[in-house]
Amino acid sequence: MELTTPIDFPKPHFTFSYRQPILLMGSCFADAVGERMKQQRFPVDVNPFGTLYNPASVARGLRRLLAPKPYEADELFEQEGLFHSFDHHSRFSKGSAEECLKEMNESLSRSADLLSQASRLVITFGTAWVFRLKGEENRIVSNCHKLPADLFIRERMDVDSIVSLWTETLTALWEKYPDVKVLFTVSPIRHLADGAHGNQLSKSTLLLATDTIIKTFPERTDYFPAYELFMDELRDYRFYAADMVHPSALAADYVWERFAAHYLDKESGELLTEIQEIGKALAHRPFHPESEAYKKFMFQTMLKIKSIQDKFPYFDLSNEMNAVKKKL
Repeated sequence: MELTTPIDFPKPHFTFSYRQPILLMGSCFADAVGERMKQQRFPVDVNPFGTLYNPASVARGLRRLLAPKPYEADELFEQEGLFHSFDHHSRFSKGSAEECLKEMNESLSRSADLLSQASRLVITFGTAWVFRLKGEENRIVSNCHKLPADLFIRERMDVDSIVSLWTETLTALWEKYPDVKVLFTVSPIRHLADGAHGNQLSKSTLLLATDTIIKTFPERTDYFPAYELFMDELRDYRFYAADMVHPSALAADYVWERFAAHYLDKESGELLTEIQEIGKALAHRPFHPESEAYKKFMFQTMLKIKSIQDKFPYFDLSNEMNAVKKKL
């Protein structure tokens, strides 16, 4: 008896590995998956500009990484005692321009360096709705930072404009880094500020645009059905957080597990299993840490770490080894 609507995964165009640096950019769903990859010790960088929701802002951020010119003071503005950037999420906003620029430019430099080594890029689109700052450029902003609404023009990007923008952006990416493979996904998180119907129109636009992009570059791109997994396999409010919009931790874990099962190469799948076992052992809180039984358990964990290091010499488990030694 089937109690869900299973989502079939086509054969992936490429795989992910512990050996390959990975950059994730886009909506807060990229944050959720990226955080789980960090926890499992993948070489990842997540959202160097903070959470970005629309395709235009993600493209602008990626272009900046390809030509990482440091941000300067004239690219900031002050609002209610904080300095902000229209390219960045509000987590980069600071009380002084110097502090704001320092954090933004450190992130820019670090992520541009990782991108130069990366072979995998994950792009998550959250919404097709954008805000244009009124003025000469009419530029799309990544975040309005609570400025008055009459300073912006709100509109929905169409499929053609997204495809055109990302065709140009991907061409620029591959001119500089031809080996990078790009995985697209659409966030299942609803943007109810756009209205229920507006959210559906937005998601439909993103789905059609990503489908066209992938069909245009079938050897270098792929699509992970996070949206479909959440809408069908996890079609139940028990998989939502308290706000009834974001996925619960359980749902995010489930999507991550499906991603790992589908996209990790064999070696990385084996390594992931080993790392999870070590993590569980270190997280264990014994009633009697001074007992011989617990010391034996930790000694066996140390042997497992040594075995992993012998089997996967490129992977650094020195922190885990030190943590075990402290418990012995």
